[in-house]
Amino acid sequence: MSDLVYVDNSNLFIEGMRVKAVEKGMARNIFDAMNNKIVGPSYKIDFGRLHHFIAGDDPASIKRCMLFGSRPPPNDSLWKVAERAGFEVIVEDRNIKNKEKKVDTGLVAYMMRDAYKIADPGSDTITLVAGDADFVPSIELLKGDGYRVEVAFWDHAAKELRDCASKFVSLNPILNHLAL
Repeated sequence: MSDLVYVDNSNLFIEGMRVKAVEKGMARNIFDAMNNKIVGPSYKIDFGRLHHFIAGDDPASIKRCMLFGSRPPPNDSLWKVAERAGFEVIVEDRNIKNKEKKVDTGLVAYMMRDAYKIADPGSDTITLVAGDADFVPSIELLKGDGYRVEVAFWDHAAKELRDCASKFVSLNPILNHLAL
């Protein structure tokens, strides 16, 4: 269970679809799925189950639980579902080339501000649900200042990210539990 949670929705969702493709035999392994853009197209995340797994179900113990993503026109109902599950949702518009921008940096900005404004390094756990190494500098900084920072993601998260976390929690064993 975590006190402060920050989820990169696109990263979690896309990589979850790749893990599902491997499980279904659509790809030989995760690298085949990544290199050949193979995904399990029907895989969708159940935000309620994700929230319960990452943050627990005691609202009094959760200081912040945020989900970051980009506007996927025209399906904005996705964000309402996440809000009902207990997430505070931050959505950024995609750029002119339909590329996601400002999501990772926004996540880091909120995580860092919250760490120094509302978290207690002696007792709180910060959990990042993302898998790329871009988050390593912020995790190293927080750990250097005494914070416990866990990373929860699929097994193929960047090795450097897994290694720098206080603890790495694999989501692979609960792939189907997290599915709608």
